[in-house]
Amino acid sequence: MHTKTMEGLVGAKTNMDLLQTPFRVFKDARRRGDQATMERAMDYVSQFSDKAEEYQSKAEEGMKEDAREASEKAELEQEKAIRRRKEEREEQEKRAEEKKASEMDGKNTDTVEISADGKVLLKGDPGSDQAVSEDGAPDRAVLEPVNKREPVIYTKTAEAGGTQNLIGTGISVSV
Repeated sequence: MHTKTMEGLVGAKTNMDLLQTPFRVFKDARRRGDQATMERAMDYVSQFSDKAEEYQSKAEEGMKEDAREASEKAELEQEKAIRRRKEEREEQEKRAEEKKASEMDGKNTDTVEISADGKVLLKGDPGSDQAVSEDGAPDRAVLEPVNKREPVIYTKTAEAGGTQNLIGTGISVSV
């Protein structure tokens, strides 16, 4: 709150409170019929009333200044937000260009290595001598066709969990 606003509100309230005393004196003098005291009391009432109006106008000026400062602050915040978004967008564009350039250079590319078992499965050659387990016996998992295997569900620790009956479950995708 602006100081003018606070000063105006306090001054107006104080003068309105002070106005009650001479007004009470005026009422008492009217009952007694004392014309001179009534005039003096009304003069004080008028003075306090004028001061209260002055403070009220001061409070209004302060509120206008508060509103103006608030709107200026809001404009500055909005400009900062626009500037920040523009900088973020420029950074994103810069990163996208760097990524595109690095992809063209072949730097940040991933490579995939296929194991011997995987190569056997890709070739579809179950009679290969690579389809042998560590003890020298034919590896049934490698020799068995992929589509005849039971589905396996893996746990969070990357261990093969038990197979579950997945009959009746499937994925349906429509575009």
